[in-house]
Amino acid sequence: MSPMVLTVLIAAAACAFAWIASLATGDTSWVDRMWSIAPVIYVWVFAVAARLTNARLDVMAALVTMWGVRLTYNFARKGGYRGVEDYRWAVLRSSMRRWQFQLFNLFFIVLYQNALLVLITLPAWTAYQHRSTSFGLIDALLTTLFLLFTCGETVADQQQWNFHQWKRAEELAGRTPHPRFLQSGLFRFSRHPNYFFELAQWWVVFFFGAVAAQSVLEWTVVGPILLTLLFVGSTRFTEKISRSKYPEYELFQRSTSAIVPWFAHSVAVVQELETEKRRA
Repeated sequence: MSPMVLTVLIAAAACAFAWIASLATGDTSWVDRMWSIAPVIYVWVFAVAARLTNARLDVMAALVTMWGVRLTYNFARKGGYRGVEDYRWAVLRSSMRRWQFQLFNLFFIVLYQNALLVLITLPAWTAYQHRSTSFGLIDALLTTLFLLFTCGETVADQQQWNFHQWKRAEELAGRTPHPRFLQSGLFRFSRHPNYFFELAQWWVVFFFGAVAAQSVLEWTVVGPILLTLLFVGSTRFTEKISRSKYPEYELFQRSTSAIVPWFAHSVAVVQELETEKRRA
């Protein structure tokens, strides 16, 4: 069987399971639970189809496995596999009629996101089709970049975990946490550094395929592009919720880059820019 056909069949089974499970449990986070597992399976399908004899595919499979293990661990410790649903789905559910949300669940949460998980791994298909291209210096550079981005995401997730553990302890002790959301460490330079490193890893995966094909004009670029757009939309929705909970979050938005790490503006600079804007 073609590895591409096998990948599509596995994805179809994942869609069916996620949809049926969401209807049976009323929990729409089943795709979230697959997010760090399905891409690992898909990349290994292509690596195994090449009989584990292609260095590029083997490296891609190993790196994506590392990504999956790390992300699975981070998701698990936050309760993702213990029936904890993503809070954003609850917010959306409350703003829609039941039939509207069920359509959203089927077409966006289940079908679109599962399709996206396939698309971001298809550079492995490109690498499989161009197995004759030898593993070289650029591949080694991409491997190094992927590992650096993995380290960056690990640090960002740990800083976020530490902050929320501290915040919870403060609330249990009857104290009001200050600050109420994370603004230090990597979050001083980006409001969502973990998003940046996550996206960067999948762009590296795309370039592995491009190196194999010896061209960046590969249609599989649609995967990282759609993933980037998904994260941009998710950021806007998440931050809309954050602003409703924390009025001071708006100042954080004005002073700090959304996703790509950059030097933050001081509060004084932001206030000065706002004053100049009002005068204009």
